[in-house]
Amino acid sequence: MIRDAIAPERLKGVYSAVAGHYDLEHGTLTFHQDQRGRRLVVERAVKSGDKILDAGSGTGSTALLAAEKAGPSGHVTLFDFAGGMLDVARQRAQANGLIDRMDFQSGDMLALPFADASFDCVLSTYSVCPLFDPEDGAMELYRVLKPGGRLGVAHSVSPQGKVMHWLAERLEDVIWRFPSISMGCRAVSVLPALEKAGARLLFRRRLGVPLYPFIVFVVEKPA
Repeated sequence: MIRDAIAPERLKGVYSAVAGHYDLEHGTLTFHQDQRGRRLVVERAVKSGDKILDAGSGTGSTALLAAEKAGPSGHVTLFDFAGGMLDVARQRAQANGLIDRMDFQSGDMLALPFADASFDCVLSTYSVCPLFDPEDGAMELYRVLKPGGRLGVAHSVSPQGKVMHWLAERLEDVIWRFPSISMGCRAVSVLPALEKAGARLLFRRRLGVPLYPFIVFVVEKPA
């Protein structure tokens, strides 16, 4: 079952409220496989000198990795709807000496304020899962990607096997009552829509624990 998304304004409040402890909470809930997914996305999608969009950037965990790999000639735009998350990201960027390689913008991932083909690389780690329409969100990310560019995504997927799937559903029945814990994240599927639009799959891996798996993939937009 694909659960209905939490209303955007409510979700924005949830993420702003958890910003100060988001990394600890999300890492604990995913048994720290979330950071492994971020590293894979950056490793496979980012190149030196890239102009990068990190959409749904949160507290900047992926953007920091991306800025390091893109190097001094690269640039990362952190984009998120929750001001509290961007505040934490700015602090982390300053502390890591990477603030000059970044800029910060707020807004809606379903209506990105960027022209078509604006970025060499677009990243989304655990940010399409809570969207009202994940496929539309993925297509917005693809729209702003340059031909020949790479889109790297990590998101939750359904567990494999009937028993694990049933257990996950029952646990979510409880967790979904507490948005500050669930953070609106649910299993989604966006890769088929991207492939239908012409994206070429470069890399795909399933990771995480059996009850809470992720998919990590990188696609290329045809030149």
